[in-house]
Amino acid sequence: MDNRTRDAGGAGRRQFLMAMAAAGAALTPVALWAQVRTGADAPAAKALAPSQQALLDRVADLTIPDSDTPGALAVGVPAFVALALAHGLEGAGAPVPAARFTGGAAPEGATVLDWLTFELDLKTGGAFLAAAPAAQAQALAALDGAAYAPGGPPGGDASPWRVLKGLIVTGYYTSEAGASQELQYELVPGHWDPDVPVGPHARAWSNDWTAVDFG
Repeated sequence: MDNRTRDAGGAGRRQFLMAMAAAGAALTPVALWAQVRTGADAPAAKALAPSQQALLDRVADLTIPDSDTPGALAVGVPAFVALALAHGLEGAGAPVPAARFTGGAAPEGATVLDWLTFELDLKTGGAFLAAAPAAQAQALAALDGAAYAPGGPPGGDASPWRVLKGLIVTGYYTSEAGASQELQYELVPGHWDPDVPVGPHARAWSNDWTAVDFG
């Protein structure tokens, strides 16, 4: 093999690695929020049926409601999640198996939002979005409890709700309000202090993701 062949092969490998790196970078939360801010998420939002968008809005609001800081709906997390679903982040674009549906029946190619609609409608005894707010909160709490219950039914750790909730939480805590108001953020950290008093209302630091408990 002469030098030109080796150089061509090296260039090909470099281009491949650069392309893979660029593809990975394109799917980071920061990159997704940038697309949301510039309106590049519009096709993903249009891909959702109005009922699915309304469901996503309501579930995001129930998951992280407004408090003394803006909640998930207020900061635009549904748009982030819609874009994440369109990209298939965390496997969210894969069809949900029929076994995940209560009763074991599901339409072919069912999405995570199809599954969520079915399960929440079932738990509220009708249309989830038409149910009273208290009934909606109770239904989602039951779904969440089953998904995260220790020693729960086989496959509980693979519940589609865990994927969707993970996207909601990730979107919220990587948003400007989530990272700088719900959490604390300091652009230029000061000196290291090994003993910092922490009270019941102390906020975690978004500079240090290891300190964030995502539940």
